[in-house]
Amino acid sequence: MNSNTHTAVSADPKQIVLDFITALNEENFEAAKAQADDDMTFTGVMGSRNGAEAYFKDMKNMRLKYDIQKTFSDKDDVCLFYNITMSGVMIFSCGWYHVKNGKIQSIRVVFDPRPLLEQSKK
Repeated sequence: MNSNTHTAVSADPKQIVLDFITALNEENFEAAKAQADDDMTFTGVMGSRNGAEAYFKDMKNMRLKYDIQKTFSDKDDVCLFYNITMSGVMIFSCGWYHVKNGKIQSIRVVFDPRPLLEQSKK
């Protein structure tokens, strides 16, 4: 064993992603950012972001809350089904998180945006 075994960051991709989501739910953006690579990419239904800075700027404004329904993992890939509350609307979503070298490298999220679009028309 080496002296780096007591690090706070998990090496398990599933745990890294779950820690990331927990930190986002708690609005502990520094803890969430510790799980993300600086060059992380985000691709979603409503747009994409390149880099952790851009992603977390949006997350600080949106303050989404995730209610995880199911978790799947396969090596460095983790898939979550969750309900996200956005603009007062609960949306069922799927997120695919790719972890490399102990950090989230990419996030792809899909959901049906129609409830959000209908909400914005009101």
